[in-house]
Amino acid sequence: MIRQANLADVDEILQVTAACAKAMISKNIHQWNEHYPSRAAFEEDIKRDELFVFTEEKHIIGTVVVSTLKDEIYDTITWLTPADAHCVYIHRLAVHPDFQGQGIAQQLMQFAEEYARDNGFASVRLDTFSKNDRNHIFYTKRGYEKLDPVYFPKQSKFPFYCYELVL
Repeated sequence: MIRQANLADVDEILQVTAACAKAMISKNIHQWNEHYPSRAAFEEDIKRDELFVFTEEKHIIGTVVVSTLKDEIYDTITWLTPADAHCVYIHRLAVHPDFQGQGIAQQLMQFAEEYARDNGFASVRLDTFSKNDRNHIFYTKRGYEKLDPVYFPKQSKFPFYCYELVL
């Protein structure tokens, strides 16, 4: 089940993202680290009613942020829709490694895309780490188009590629 997250969920969400970070690092994918994702980021997402969790038997096993907040780093990107278009931004999509490969990330993205369509957004925008081939395949298969890179120096010296799905 997908539901809106609340502040009482943050510790469990951080356990999911820490497990994801550990699994990615073991595959030499240095996408997340001790700086990201942070408790403060999730708490802000909750305050804006933009954080959602996937639960199974009352346990959080996945999470996604569906945000209308455009980070300044995206100002330089040549998006498919106009720069001032009404868009949503996906952040911090995670599924606990013990539950990956079961279609949960697909369900979370389907939820985010339906939310965007139902609320009249022009597109769904996101970024993903350049060294995470699995994510590139995942988003491309969903119809997202790969765009320009952005850099997050606290996370990696390598770029993150932006993607957009026009609705």
